[in-house]
Amino acid sequence: MSASSFPEVPEPAEAILAELDARRARDPDVHGARLFGLVYPTGQHDLEELLAAVNRRYLFHNALNPYKFPEIATLEAEVVQMTGALLHLPDGGGGSMTSGGTESILMSMLVNRERARARGVERSQILAPVSAHPAYAKAAHYFDMDVVPIPLDTAYRADVDAARALIGPSTAVVVASAFSYPYGIMDPVTDLAALAAEHGVACHVDACIGAFVLPFLERLGVDVPPWDFRVPGVTEISADIHKYGYAPKGASVVAHRDPDWFGHQVFLYDRWPSGLYGSPGVAGARSAAPIATAWAVLRHLGLAGYLDLTRDLLATTRTFRAAVEAIPELTIVGDPVGPVMAFTSAVVDPAAVGDAMDARGWHLNRIVDPDGLHLMLSPAHAGVLDALIADLRASVAAPGESRGGTVRYS
Repeated sequence: MSASSFPEVPEPAEAILAELDARRARDPDVHGARLFGLVYPTGQHDLEELLAAVNRRYLFHNALNPYKFPEIATLEAEVVQMTGALLHLPDGGGGSMTSGGTESILMSMLVNRERARARGVERSQILAPVSAHPAYAKAAHYFDMDVVPIPLDTAYRADVDAARALIGPSTAVVVASAFSYPYGIMDPVTDLAALAAEHGVACHVDACIGAFVLPFLERLGVDVPPWDFRVPGVTEISADIHKYGYAPKGASVVAHRDPDWFGHQVFLYDRWPSGLYGSPGVAGARSAAPIATAWAVLRHLGLAGYLDLTRDLLATTRTFRAAVEAIPELTIVGDPVGPVMAFTSAVVDPAAVGDAMDARGWHLNRIVDPDGLHLMLSPAHAGVLDALIADLRASVAAPGESRGGTVRYS
């Protein structure tokens, strides 16, 4: 049977599972601690078993209709409340779960487009650092908006003076990353939020990566610049539970300081024969499993569990960063605050080093400004740290020739 044809007869379950196992084996091992992004392994087998059990319980449920499945709706509301508490969301703030950071950003930008239209701006602008996630450009493409890029300063943060020169009557929202994907660096949230408030527009903090790291780093005594709803002028925050919240994929939260803003996010329609239809996100039918697993991981770990994981992750990060800084050919890009970092070199070709690491079984990410390598460390990397550092040293010492090719997001 060709891959494109529809099967004519039933296929045995054993054959299906065997083929899937063979295909899965050709992809990177998500539990092998050799990926540095896309997955965030904790190395905690009991946690993964719990999440698999929860996922199985909700595998076929549909979160579309809260009247048919009110308990699923309650689980979602509790996830938003727990996440909001971590973000210091004021009483009365609104929000919902989405499928991931991109959808959280899309819904936030939709809200800000609608608010701009209410004040007479038909084609509004998203003022975002050049290091911001591509989801803002995607939102602009979908919603007839424009992205106005904010240049970065010498520390790879959004340049506030440049933002001040760029903001104008068509600006709907100012974006700040806490922290950025390419560099793991905090934008000056306080200054950008103040600028947005001065002009009467929104400030969206993209904490898709940082939301479940920064609160615990702060509790562990790390100097974390202000970034959440405690900052005046911050109106919205996106927070991915499926990154450093350690839930399976499909779990993010978008939170609004003002509950009225959340109303712009919800689509309602009743001009068809089946009555009122409503949805707070892009999707109609939604799997309930990401909602239930997010609820389970937040409840199971709690503050104490996240602190333990973050404490270990911080130790791993500091050890790895010190090792990079001890390799004279390498330079850390800027001053990353947490477990996401990039490094470059003026001596060796970073792409060649990356290729040499690939050959040793490591899946490092690439960046292009500057040319460099990028990692998102997870708790499970503690178990392979010595091998990672040794192979990095060897790859820098003898990188060979780069294979070339286009740098792609990973």
